Amino acid sequence: MIKCIVFDVGRTLMEYVDMPNVWTEYYRTAFEYANEKLNLAFDADKINRAVEILRSFNPTVNYREKEISPTVIFENIKNELQINVDTQRFISVFFDSFHFKAVIYSDTVEVLKKLNEKGYIIATLTDVATGMPDELHKSYFKELMPFFDMYVSSSSCGFRKPNPKGVFDIAEKFNLKKNEIIFVGDEKKDMKTAENFGCLSVLIDRKNQNNNYGQNFTVHNLSELLNVLQEIGC
Repeated sequence: MIKCIVFDVGRTLMEYVDMPNVWTEYYRTAFEYANEKLNLAFDADKINRAVEILRSFNPTVNYREKEISPTVIFENIKNELQINVDTQRFISVFFDSFHFKAVIYSDTVEVLKKLNEKGYIIATLTDVATGMPDELHKSYFKELMPFFDMYVSSSSCGFRKPNPKGVFDIAEKFNLKKNEIIFVGDEKKDMKTAENFGCLSVLIDRKNQNNNYGQNFTVHNLSELLNVLQEIGC
């Protein structure tokens, strides 16, 4: 019997409008913005080098599962380019340039409320963008945070999906068995995370792409998740 539903966040419960899955194309503009705002005196070569260093930490470019903190990443950039600027200020200004607009999907709150009323444990497992502080990430969906019995991110558990460490942390916290958890996400790595952990998986296919990632169930909106839970007798 399913007792806990673990959700991916980005493109499952919400999305950053007009942002791709991989943000590397925005790095140059962001460093140019930071250069201007922080008076870093970067020339074109230093901008190029900063982009290269940050790209090297991006797990889509160089695969990794172990998470690396924003502080480590940006201090690496500072040391390589020999600049003297407060690291946290550097990070903050860099991400200010993105001008994120986050939108919570219209079905999200209603479904989370219903799941809460039914007594399900609701948790998250979300990968934070390369170099982004977890607190900044959470700030874009702060109205959802009260629904989560446990928030787990790549930053908090130390590993990125499809490493299942975050799901193991959730299971341990609530004393759950593998067959008591179902994982809901929109990407191949989400389905692989569920497989690696050993629980059921639900792919949310909001754009009708009909991808087969080995998921146990496919839904096109969160409301259909309620039907899946009913179907499996939960």
